[in-house]
Amino acid sequence: MERFVIALTRTCGSGGTTISKMLADDYGIDMYDRKLLRLASEDSGINEALFANADELTRNSLLYRVSKKLYHGELIPPESNNFTSDQNLFNYQAKVLKELAERESYICVGRACDYILKDFPNVLKVFVYAPTDICIENEMKRQGIERKAAEKYVNSNNKFRREYYKYHTGRIWEDPYNYDLCLNTGDLTHEQAVAVIKAYVKAKFDVE
Repeated sequence: MERFVIALTRTCGSGGTTISKMLADDYGIDMYDRKLLRLASEDSGINEALFANADELTRNSLLYRVSKKLYHGELIPPESNNFTSDQNLFNYQAKVLKELAERESYICVGRACDYILKDFPNVLKVFVYAPTDICIENEMKRQGIERKAAEKYVNSNNKFRREYYKYHTGRIWEDPYNYDLCLNTGDLTHEQAVAVIKAYVKAKFDVE
C-alpha cells in the first residue's frame, strides 16, 4: 500500500506516545499530536492558542460530559458565532487528518483519529493500554511524583479522554470493536510493543 496511517489511542501511562514516536522514527514518517493543532490553525485561520486551550477549557465542563456533538464532517463557516467553538476546532483537526491521509503516511496519537478516518481503507486503528497500577508506576517514574499524585493524574486524564471520545464520536473509548489491535503493554518493553504493531502493519498493508 502506498500510504498508511496508524491511529493510536492510548490510556495514560501505557507508553502509547513513546511507542508512537518510535514507530514514526522507524518508518521515517510524521507523528501528529499537538503538532496537529498548528496545522489546523493554519488551515482555519483560527489562533493556535484557541486549539491548545480548548481541551483544558472543556475538562471541567459539565455540558461536555453529558452531551454529544457527533462529528459528521461538516465545518462551521467563519461568519457563524460558533466558528471558534470546541466542535469546530475538532472539525478542522479532522479535516486536516483526512487531507493528510490522502497524501502521506503518518501516525496520529489520540484526537479520535480512528473514528475520523473510519472510512479510509489505509488505516490501522490501535488501542494501547496497561493495568492501572502499572500506568501509575510509569507516571511516578516519568514525572518524579508520589503515588497519590500519579494516581490522580492517570485517572483524570483517562476520564477526560473517555469523555472527549464519547462527545465527538458517540462511542465507548475502551470498546475493542473500535480498533484493529488492542495491545496490553503491561508486560512489554516499548521495543516489543513497536515490533508487534509493525508486524500488524506488515500483515495488513505489506509495509516493512
